[in-house]
Amino acid sequence: MPMESPWRLRDFRTLFTATALSQLGTNIGYVAIPLIAVSALDASPGQVGLLATLSTAAFLVIGLPAGAWVDRLRHGRVLIAADLTRAVLFASVPVAWALDALTLHQLYAVVLLNGGATVFFDVASQSFLPQLVDRDGLVRANAAVVGLQAAGNVAGRGAGGALVQLLTAPLAVVGVGVCYLASALRLIGIRRTSTPPADPGQRPARLGAQIAEGLRHVLRDRELRALALTASLTNLGSQLINTLLPVLFTRELGLSAGVLGAYWAVGGVGIFLGARCARTAARRLGYGRALSLVGVCLAPAALLVPLIGRGPWIWAAGAGWLLATFKIGLDNVLGVSLRQRLTPDPLLGRMNATFRFMLTGAIAIGSAAAGLIGQFAGVRPALWVGGCLLALAFLPVFLSPVRTRRELPPQADLPPQHDSRPLVKE
Repeated sequence: MPMESPWRLRDFRTLFTATALSQLGTNIGYVAIPLIAVSALDASPGQVGLLATLSTAAFLVIGLPAGAWVDRLRHGRVLIAADLTRAVLFASVPVAWALDALTLHQLYAVVLLNGGATVFFDVASQSFLPQLVDRDGLVRANAAVVGLQAAGNVAGRGAGGALVQLLTAPLAVVGVGVCYLASALRLIGIRRTSTPPADPGQRPARLGAQIAEGLRHVLRDRELRALALTASLTNLGSQLINTLLPVLFTRELGLSAGVLGAYWAVGGVGIFLGARCARTAARRLGYGRALSLVGVCLAPAALLVPLIGRGPWIWAAGAGWLLATFKIGLDNVLGVSLRQRLTPDPLLGRMNATFRFMLTGAIAIGSAAAGLIGQFAGVRPALWVGGCLLALAFLPVFLSPVRTRRELPPQADLPPQHDSRPLVKE
């Protein structure tokens, strides 16, 4: 019997469109915030690196407990609260600019608190999705979401660069707040609630015990561990590159914000194409071979990125970035689908939080490393370190049992003696 398309499900369509609005805002902010720091507040490479580090620091501080908290809460309410918080934070930037009171310290605070809200949004979204669609439809649903994120990279970062040129960076941030507010309003339309309440007399497990359970689930499973390591190396390498691109484009190469947005948009195109080809690659090669062989063939293209410059070199670097991000898009669809199938429903929040902790922790480390290397050795050495990490990121999956997997596993269940039902707060 053919599986039901996730597009036939009203709640999936609602979550998808809300995520689209949220992604658009995120990607406009991705371009506008560092450009405010560089062009309006004269930030140094080290300060740009600190800004990027703070934007992801929340994943290191609250990333793991967020998974346990999300497993106790209604996912839809978490998503709405996160979007409203982000809308208020970004609205403060143009207000401070209009009052001539905007400082780097305010930007630091905005990106730090925004990162905290994003922790909850990302973990709740990835935990909610498997409850909205049939497990057999996960690959199609994840392909749609990853394709959406890639399209957001193209539209949002391209629009971000254009808005900065037309309106100045602080005014472009107005669009970020509007997108988050629209996403929150859209999420109100989701009918299905997540994670049924626990029995009234049930006592919730201790937070530390729940966090440890999620960590053990990921780190003791060879496939999940390999997926986490490959994704972490990918994030580390890409962040080393992305953190210093605004400095490279605007100061060393003298290129406009629009060109920077277009370059980032090329990465979005690569992720979109990789997501679109993921199901076909998995069907023809098998899930494991698709994840490992595509890495062997395409990951080395990242070594072209540090060659970026004027003239033909920007095209060569763009081609390398397109191929490297194609691999990322394919990995995102197949890797996320595999880890969701390897995880029982009561552990989804903690599994996703563990992954987000590792992946975004890698981004935070990459941001800090980019700032340090850029400050003391220069922008180019930082780009080369990032390119080398991207070129080698496929190795953990290639050397793991994932490489031999033909199909997604059956749905994972908790052992019969295990009762991990979380307490749900209304």
